[in-house]
Amino acid sequence: MSEAVTRRRKGPELKLHSRWSALPSGEDDGRQGALKRFSAMWSSFRRGKRDSTIKEPEPPGPSSLAVNENPRQQRYASGQYFFEYLVVVSLKKTKDGNSYEPQITYQFPKRDGMAKFQKEEEEKTLKAITLFCFPEGINWAPLTEYHSETFSFVLTEIDGSRRNGYCRRLLPGGKGARPPEAYCIISTLACFGLFSKIFDQVEKRRQISMAMIYPFMQKLREASFPAPGHTVEIKSFIPESGTEIIRLTRPLDSWLEHVDFATLFGCLTDNEVLLVFAAAVLERRIIFIADDLGTLSQVIHAVAALLYPFTWQHTFISIVPEILIDVVMAPTPYLLGVQKRLLDLVTDQSDLLVVDLSEDKKKTFIVSIGDEDSILPPKLQSEIIESLSNRKKASTVEELNRVVSEAFLHFFVRTVGHYASYVKRSHAGGQGVFEKRNFYKAIESKATRHFVKKFIQTQMFDLFIQEVEQQQPGPQQGIFHKKILEYQEKKKSDKTRKH
Repeated sequence: MSEAVTRRRKGPELKLHSRWSALPSGEDDGRQGALKRFSAMWSSFRRGKRDSTIKEPEPPGPSSLAVNENPRQQRYASGQYFFEYLVVVSLKKTKDGNSYEPQITYQFPKRDGMAKFQKEEEEKTLKAITLFCFPEGINWAPLTEYHSETFSFVLTEIDGSRRNGYCRRLLPGGKGARPPEAYCIISTLACFGLFSKIFDQVEKRRQISMAMIYPFMQKLREASFPAPGHTVEIKSFIPESGTEIIRLTRPLDSWLEHVDFATLFGCLTDNEVLLVFAAAVLERRIIFIADDLGTLSQVIHAVAALLYPFTWQHTFISIVPEILIDVVMAPTPYLLGVQKRLLDLVTDQSDLLVVDLSEDKKKTFIVSIGDEDSILPPKLQSEIIESLSNRKKASTVEELNRVVSEAFLHFFVRTVGHYASYVKRSHAGGQGVFEKRNFYKAIESKATRHFVKKFIQTQMFDLFIQEVEQQQPGPQQGIFHKKILEYQEKKKSDKTRKH
């Protein structure tokens, strides 16, 4: 998943909200370090990460912050570890006693043997993580009831490498009113369903004692991450229950294991999803609004997954911390998740799509450009809607994901699946050159040709083609190429029957 991106679009400098400026000295220093760290991350979000578009998706490479001096860390860096570390983020009263500030109160494992600069960078990253665990800011009050919620976010490093943050917030054990705490797992692996099950075990042990979490996470850290469709078993002892065997299974379609399309279609109708897809495929600015953090993170990841085999190359923040809400002013493309209480801060501009995911919404599209329903070719829109109707027959999450993904994958097969025939090489082994004009002129349908002429101007298509141009000629692999071959064979078969 190396990157050699040469055509980038620059965005504005990130303006930081001034809410934290009132923090006392000392606390402010740490917070500003986190903000600087996040500012750097945000810049790299804009640059985007160029995933492999020719091979089947693989887990992202190890973070630049991985420590190589320790052989156990080398095992992690090779991709064998489930996770980098687990942190507990607690809300602690500020010195003035009027508000709460998220702080890391537990970390497993401790990172030893780091160089000074690595340690400083790691500390800044950990502080930035607290912003995602409690994006609401400092306005919290003790609670007696709180329904636990699970959500995820992505950290993009300066070098383009990505780490996933999985977070579960819950009310810690005790009596009386108390603030919630967050458990956050940082991993290079993208598998939301699997980590949700891990959190179930963490929460179960937390109800007994914090000390029960350590042996379970240690066992998990020593286990090998299973191959797609396979299961790993973790043995863990719980007082009064004895030794339990926890089975963690990866879905067979590994490129969909970070996706839950059920939430997306639970919030939006088929036609509304199609309009969101149309805006995303032309790399427009899209903001999703919801009260629930889990809804925001699951929907935004699902929308990004609809673009497969292409990869969203711009700003991608599943839950925007309140302190960084000014990111919505960026003129460059983005996919953002914003809590509904901040709605007034995002609706005072145009030239974007604001999508309300909440149950009590009056209308789904609070702000829109107005042409979203005319972006995709009408015939192909109907085909997607027809294919999506099959999801009602799906009995499992995996079946649902497959039906939905294939509906949109077929759209790309129909529109741009002939690209390989228009990558020309002057000699064997030479770099390919994409014949853009001949490519779209070869499309018979006028409506499809009109769409493709716009789509090939996007950065996601541009980087996809750059990767193809640099590849050596030969049989291509992956689900996209498999579907292209199936479609081409079907066309040949249909043509033969007609004659």
